[in-house]
Amino acid sequence: MPSRRSGALRRAGRLPAAALAAALAAAGCASDPAETADGGSDDSRYIAGDGTATEFAPEERVEAPDHSGETLDGEEVALSDYEGGVLVLNVWASWCGPCRSETPVLNEVHGDFADRDVEFLGVNIKDDRTAAEAFERKQEVDYPSLYDQPGEVPQAFRDTVPPQAIPSTLVIDREGRIAARVIGETDYDQLTGLVQTVVEEDG
Repeated sequence: MPSRRSGALRRAGRLPAAALAAALAAAGCASDPAETADGGSDDSRYIAGDGTATEFAPEERVEAPDHSGETLDGEEVALSDYEGGVLVLNVWASWCGPCRSETPVLNEVHGDFADRDVEFLGVNIKDDRTAAEAFERKQEVDYPSLYDQPGEVPQAFRDTVPPQAIPSTLVIDREGRIAARVIGETDYDQLTGLVQTVVEEDG
């Protein structure tokens, strides 16, 4: 049975991505002002989620899809590399206002769990690489981010989070399963609670 936290959690129903996207559209859409580096594809419109979080009970969790690529620092990384520990996966872009305002929260929670076998990995989508690198420097982000200009990672997770939802955050458990999601900007208490729950599970 999915749990609730401070009224910000909803039941972990398997709502189709299209239906979830339609529901979130009422919260407002954000367009990439630069039309992105792909010349302005149909993916240039993004949904501003309301920060709703959903936790999935262990028996309800599905395996996170694997994906590999290059980080903004030029290192090869795969999501499967993190199996055995807890992974916080955050989708962001330098042109996304909520992404900018939630980055200090991500930095703080990352620091809080640095010695608890918790890793953070950003996924930078639909962005100019130079702008993304400048964002990371300015925000003093000290965990890596995949450079995913085409948005392949969000597409891989489309059964859990609409690919157009940005920012979005996923917590993946030690067995590589999706334990929680946040659609929209997260805050310190919310993200800490989601991560803490998974950390305290038997590994």
